[in-house]
Amino acid sequence: MNNPVLQRLSLCFVLLVLLTSRLIYANDDVLKIDRIVALVEQTVITEKELNDRIKTLVNQLNKQKIEIPPTDVLQKQMLERMVLEKLQISFAQQTGLKVEDALLDKTIERIAEQNKLDLAEFKKALASEGMSFRRFREDLRNEILLSRLKEREVDSKLSITEAEVENYLSLQSKEQQSDEYNLSHILIRTPEDASPNKLAELKRKADDAFNQIKSGKDFAQVSAALSDAPNALEGGQLGWKNITQLPSLFADAVRNLKPGQTTEILRSANGFHIIKLNERRGGSSPLVITQSHLRHILIKVSEVTSEKEARQRMEIIRERAEHGEDFAELAKQYSEDSSASNGGDLGWVNPNENLPELDRAMEKLAIAEISPIIKSQFGIHIIQVTERRQQDMSKEAAKLKARQEIRARKSDDIKTG
Repeated sequence: MNNPVLQRLSLCFVLLVLLTSRLIYANDDVLKIDRIVALVEQTVITEKELNDRIKTLVNQLNKQKIEIPPTDVLQKQMLERMVLEKLQISFAQQTGLKVEDALLDKTIERIAEQNKLDLAEFKKALASEGMSFRRFREDLRNEILLSRLKEREVDSKLSITEAEVENYLSLQSKEQQSDEYNLSHILIRTPEDASPNKLAELKRKADDAFNQIKSGKDFAQVSAALSDAPNALEGGQLGWKNITQLPSLFADAVRNLKPGQTTEILRSANGFHIIKLNERRGGSSPLVITQSHLRHILIKVSEVTSEKEARQRMEIIRERAEHGEDFAELAKQYSEDSSASNGGDLGWVNPNENLPELDRAMEKLAIAEISPIIKSQFGIHIIQVTERRQQDMSKEAAKLKARQEIRARKSDDIKTG
């Protein structure tokens, strides 16, 4: 090609392709074009990423037996969600929020454990659903990051005093303590600067949603098609809520509903809402848990100490403890944990408070028995349970729940205006 004009045109075409698409290789090495569908600040959303998210959502909707919305609705809702997520993630990162790898690893281990799988089995389960472990890990990191961002934004606008907690507990009725509501939600969002004509248009949209539900159409389907709420594509599910966890507007509206019923259209500062009561349940009982008095020795793995070396050292320490040497003295002498000066004493530990590896080992130990060698991301451990007790945590749990519910209610009041 000797013509300079054609050469420039050819170069422009290549640059245009590179600016509007991303090249990926399939397993058979056939070159494919991954088109960019949105540019959000310094990051892009590709057609493949959008389609992957839609595919995951469709699988979830099928499992929940929710009718799949039209393709154009799914694409619009999901793209809007992904753009918002990218903006929020970028803002969170710019303001110093991050998710530590250790926390991410621990969270993944707990998710696998809840599904009764080890990490290798969990990775295989993800692969069978068409999701790579790397993508799952990064999606989870972003979820935690967005959660922290929302918490920080809410925390900056509210505070909860001990007096509020005590007052909440003293005024809470027996019904409020026991009754919980499984709810779903539709939101037709109204911009702050919306004109009267725009408000009228959005009110008609809310009326349309309400009338479809009244005519017998599935609430989850209407939510997926019309709602502007973040969980619209999941049917608008809010899950189980105590009445005191709800913003006042919602609490007053759902209190007298029967399962299957929906509220009238509710108006708040940020839009029009429709709430459905799916289920209602009651009943409360003391929260009694088994606590273990735990002590611990840790040899850290580092550039100086390999895992093999740490394990060899721990085997010697464990053997000495097994032959009657005092565990606390061994911890003081050898443990590289902050508890070493206290003989490795971790105090009374509740279930699921430690690393998953330590929790699993702790559950299997008899009193005074020394655990097998345990590996975690922090190094090589051994633990010993010195005592166990049944502890009624109802009061502590009630205070924690009260604080969470006050916070949730204040948070939702802020959001609904």
